[in-house]
Amino acid sequence: MNILVIGNGGREHAIVHALKKSPRAGKIYAMKGNAGIGELAELVDVDYLDNKAVGDWLDAHPDVEYTVIAPDDPLALGLADELESRGHRVFGPSKRAAAIESSKAFAKELMKKYGIPTAKYEIFGDYEKALAYVKGAPLPVVLKADGLALGKGVLICRTEKEAEEGLKEIMLDKKFGRAGDKVVVEEFLEGPEVSVLAFTDGKTIVPMITSCDHKRAFDGDEGLNTGGMGTFSPAPFYGEKCAQEVMEKIMLPTMAAMNAEGRTFRGVLYFGLMKTKEGMKVIEYNSRFGDPETQVVLPMLKGDLLDIFEAVTDERLSEVKIGWEDGACVCVVLASGGYPVKYEKGKEIEIGEIDKDVVLYHAGTKRKDGKLVTDGGRVLGVCARGKTLEEARRKAYENVGKIRFDGMFYRKDIGIKYRDISKE
Repeated sequence: MNILVIGNGGREHAIVHALKKSPRAGKIYAMKGNAGIGELAELVDVDYLDNKAVGDWLDAHPDVEYTVIAPDDPLALGLADELESRGHRVFGPSKRAAAIESSKAFAKELMKKYGIPTAKYEIFGDYEKALAYVKGAPLPVVLKADGLALGKGVLICRTEKEAEEGLKEIMLDKKFGRAGDKVVVEEFLEGPEVSVLAFTDGKTIVPMITSCDHKRAFDGDEGLNTGGMGTFSPAPFYGEKCAQEVMEKIMLPTMAAMNAEGRTFRGVLYFGLMKTKEGMKVIEYNSRFGDPETQVVLPMLKGDLLDIFEAVTDERLSEVKIGWEDGACVCVVLASGGYPVKYEKGKEIEIGEIDKDVVLYHAGTKRKDGKLVTDGGRVLGVCARGKTLEEARRKAYENVGKIRFDGMFYRKDIGIKYRDISKE
């Protein structure tokens, strides 16, 4: 079966890498892909944010039997609906279902309506009303741009002045564009965070192995929010008790809520969770695989990813066996100097001899004049598995040392979070 994968980051490289293992996978195309994906798939230079252009390309390539839509933007724009209307088989939720990520206001109202545990909040479309509210709100306070903002539209404000400046950035200065037309003002929750991705076809929901992301740019969770500077799997504090609580109080109710709203979700539903003193609570939903969580989750998968994808599309997920490897996995992201604000592209990347059991997932790379160069803020993800988290960390960082490009920086503390928190 020939497959088209939509997207061009580390997440998509991990998906293509996993799909290649399927005995049923034929030729893989990637739109637009990157240099690493180009070693496994044929790159297609079509703008995947143009629904018509993607549909026209697939119409002209009837040999492509299945399409995987990985990023959030095309899902929010209704690419899955467009392709399905043309008779193409697709992995990825509809536009109406993807609203669980594309509108934080919708997600919060959904949780409130159906009793799904989350932080207390208020929603504002008017700057002056939002400003008046935050002036009396308990500190710290969390501001979230309503729409998609590349994982960067969340501000934790520890003073009233920070909150006022944050509101101005989001609602008046439009730092995140139209995503800031509305803002969600949330109470600040405390506790360890965990990402739990789940396959769901609207009838069955199957959680994947847990992972922990590192959003801040620098060690010790300092600096600006990024798209993610590294991940590890599994979360050391997340045991059977947590898993049962999340399934009963969050996952199954969310699936049922989306069905009740006429927004049946078929694809990967991402639960960003926090373990608070009151129990597990939802911080955010995503309507697709996380990045860079996918880079540590898929290497641990026991099963055929293509079989799982098709079972979701066909609403027969309950028939597919899904398992997870023992041990741990760590991914360290190598970023361009200046990320996540301003950075230069086109820096030549030098890569030494990487260990055979370590995978380099390309995020922002391309080939130029025969050389591998940087082409984004996050450039590479160095991913290693081990029998223990410490072994996986050691392997990952040993291989980080074999890579260099001008301005390269990375966090040196990926994988040491939460080690002292007891598992429940």
